[in-house]
Amino acid sequence: MAPAQALPIARCRGSGIAIRLEGARARSGLDAIVLLAAWTRFMRDWIRVVLVVGGAVSAILAAGFVLFAAVVAQAPGPVERADGIIALTGVQQRIEEAGRLLREGKAGRLLISGVNRHTGKDELRRLAGIDKGLFDCCVDIGYDAQDTAGNAEEARAWVAERSFGSLIVVTSNYHMPRSLAELGRELPDTRLIAYPVAAKQWRAGSWWRFASIGRTLASEYLKFLPAAGRLWLSRVLRAFGLASAAGVPAKPVSRN
Repeated sequence: MAPAQALPIARCRGSGIAIRLEGARARSGLDAIVLLAAWTRFMRDWIRVVLVVGGAVSAILAAGFVLFAAVVAQAPGPVERADGIIALTGVQQRIEEAGRLLREGKAGRLLISGVNRHTGKDELRRLAGIDKGLFDCCVDIGYDAQDTAGNAEEARAWVAERSFGSLIVVTSNYHMPRSLAELGRELPDTRLIAYPVAAKQWRAGSWWRFASIGRTLASEYLKFLPAAGRLWLSRVLRAFGLASAAGVPAKPVSRN
């Protein structure tokens, strides 16, 4: 009789274990739901932050581009006299305008920076519209620069050699902001006078009608941003005495 009475107790114990297991499973499922909900809220908040920050950055970049385009589209004003003129090669009109400024006596000497080594002096003189006497006397040629930063390095060597305190910078209008940033980083103590050269579309004030110009502007704006950042960083470092204005020694500029 004793074993027969023990069976209900065994069944009861088994049922209790089963109930506890089911409860554990239920709590585990509830915990998973809570964790999933918390993760979903976290991701939703994170995505919201990313969208807000991304939108703010995009708005700042767009506003900067509008300002950049407005500055680029401005017509050059009267040019004051300076110690030297630097023309950054790339477009024929830049050399033409630089030659005209030299002929008009806006400076006593001209540096044509970034010249292709296959371009002869006679060709440069023809492009600049300068007679042989003035060209041989007052024009220097830089052959080493491969980009805008290289132009700035050539300018630094030239300015140091000539002890110039001011420069007229001649380049395309869309290229001027980046050129001034690179030159300003290499020549922090030199007064830079911008002389932007504009194509007919720019002078007409309708550059936005031309897709090619819009693409050029956008590309140049993206190149300008890191150049401006390097300029800002160099000024901060100089302010704290952590950087020298001398920079890396540049190769001497070829005399004509």
